[in-house]
Amino acid sequence: MWPVVLVAAISMVPMIAYQGVDAATPLAADHACGVAKSAHYDHVVWIVLENQGYSVVGSPEAPFLNSLASTCGLATRSFAVTHPSLPNYIALTSGSTLGVSDDGEPGAHPLSAPSIFSQLGSAWRSLEESMPSACDRVTSGVYAARHNPAVYYVPLRPACLRQDVPLTLPLQLDARFTFITPNVCDDMHSCPVGVGDAWLRRIVGDVVSSAQYRAHSLALFITFDENDLDASNQVATIVVAPTVPRGIRVGLTFTHYSLLRTTETLLHLGLLGAARSARSMVRPFHL
Repeated sequence: MWPVVLVAAISMVPMIAYQGVDAATPLAADHACGVAKSAHYDHVVWIVLENQGYSVVGSPEAPFLNSLASTCGLATRSFAVTHPSLPNYIALTSGSTLGVSDDGEPGAHPLSAPSIFSQLGSAWRSLEESMPSACDRVTSGVYAARHNPAVYYVPLRPACLRQDVPLTLPLQLDARFTFITPNVCDDMHSCPVGVGDAWLRRIVGDVVSSAQYRAHSLALFITFDENDLDASNQVATIVVAPTVPRGIRVGLTFTHYSLLRTTETLLHLGLLGAARSARSMVRPFHL
């Protein structure tokens, strides 16, 4: 966990400037789902938040997240893979923890395994809030390298400077797969849940207002890396896409490997590692 003194310091660090998003834009998310009977999803976006358990569902501290869960899709039995953070990010993107069991920096864990990034070649992008420079492999300030899985995969290094970039708005969503990481304040890890909820409102508003979403070609998944509040490791996973029925709740058991399988299926990729045996979310959420 971050020291208390760091949490206090974080509140004084300027967050991303949200140019291009006016006050009305986020409201588009209220009618983001149930607007199409069919779609062809060739763009997938993930937003990965931090360390809140499933109890965030229903929390008055997260009104936007809960509004989204009630107007789009919610997986009511979704589980992270392990603890701490980094192994979950590696599992999400490779189908395995690859033996990683700590939050070490990329220099401590140079990974050569295939990942969803390598499957896509130049057709992926990571948008990292508060990252000082593109493909930064060193944690600093409110940027945590351990929340940026692309920088751990050595085969990605040639493309990393072009495709793993600081988060700015309006979002660049033309890649087939976009991984969005808030900083350690806006991800609900080291600042109040309400701070992350306000950040999520702005970001989701930009996603659902994008040309790709309006063309019914983009699906958005919001999840949490882990639940450090109880032993179940249950997390909230929300599915936002034009064909997702409004207010649908799915009680099937999913894991982070399910999210990988679902994304690889939508993008017509091969299945990596444990994604091969994980339950897909495509049919349950009408994708």
